[in-house]
Amino acid sequence: MAVKSLIINPGSTSTKIGVFEDETLLFEETLRHSTEEISQYATIFDQKDFRKKIITDLLKEKNFDINSLNMVVGRGGMLKPIPGGTYAVTDDLLEDLKVGVQGQHASNLGGILAREIGDSIGVPSYIVDPVVVDELSPAARYSGMAEIPRGSIFHALNQKAVAKRYAAEIGKPYESLRLIVVHMGGGVSVGAHEDGKVVDVFSAFDGDGAFSPERAGGVPCGALVKLCFSGKYTEKEIYAKLIGKGGFNAYCGTNDMRDVEKMVQGGDKKAEEVREAFITQVAKDIGSMACVLQGKVDQILVTGGIAYDKVVVAGLKERAEWIAPMTIYPGEDELMALVKGGLRVLNGEEKAMVY
Repeated sequence: MAVKSLIINPGSTSTKIGVFEDETLLFEETLRHSTEEISQYATIFDQKDFRKKIITDLLKEKNFDINSLNMVVGRGGMLKPIPGGTYAVTDDLLEDLKVGVQGQHASNLGGILAREIGDSIGVPSYIVDPVVVDELSPAARYSGMAEIPRGSIFHALNQKAVAKRYAAEIGKPYESLRLIVVHMGGGVSVGAHEDGKVVDVFSAFDGDGAFSPERAGGVPCGALVKLCFSGKYTEKEIYAKLIGKGGFNAYCGTNDMRDVEKMVQGGDKKAEEVREAFITQVAKDIGSMACVLQGKVDQILVTGGIAYDKVVVAGLKERAEWIAPMTIYPGEDELMALVKGGLRVLNGEEKAMVY
């Protein structure tokens, strides 16, 4: 019997939904929310009823019978650190999404909305590989400062989906492969996948690894401390320099690699240097993860929006393909990744994880 699914991926100013029959997309929509609409809510959780209504209204407009659904899957949010997998939205998981145990983010609404809509029609609700997936080896947690262990907040959904896609394409279990996965989007994360786990990763959330279109990455910490205590900036302003106004934004005034390429084509030498530095830093991250895997790397997988950029991909191949062959999966399909995670449980390929 075909499985019909509603997939919910909330962003800060949008809610993207997809309706699937098995892995076939029936329709998808990105519902945009104005700043005025969002600003009237004091917390992320307060937006729940507003976002739920626009989802159910859209389904009615599409003449889709919500009662025909077999499951609802939402993007995972800022939960406690957990292993990768598909998780049933239990009461404990739901409560931690509501309070945002590792921070307030729109993605917290994914599981909340999935549970509420699923319960209303009597079908299961899930989240899949949230950003807080933490499978680090014990050695990977040491930062050099006892008060600050290394963490794991990264593009787990896309990294895991791409790794499993590659494994399926070559006919081998994901758990049998040693992979380096590179996600290049608004943030950049590079992870070492071994035995089906991300045993080390440059955490993309708040300062690790290469800079990206919007993030500063691993900046020199001594200079950062001096900047923090210079009296010129508030804590909020420093965070903005690290996340949001860092990276390409800081150097080129844009968070879009396509704009950077246009600047390079127009003869902008600074933009060319920034692109070169970005490629080099991502390649250095790949090299680091190769060392984690002791040089035994089956494949390097490159994904995310910037993987469409031929110059960047060529630069990475030139610098890092001596480590292992490189396969490119441009873009990211989070809706498909979420539906596949749910189907693996409903089809009996995996058991739903318990939070």
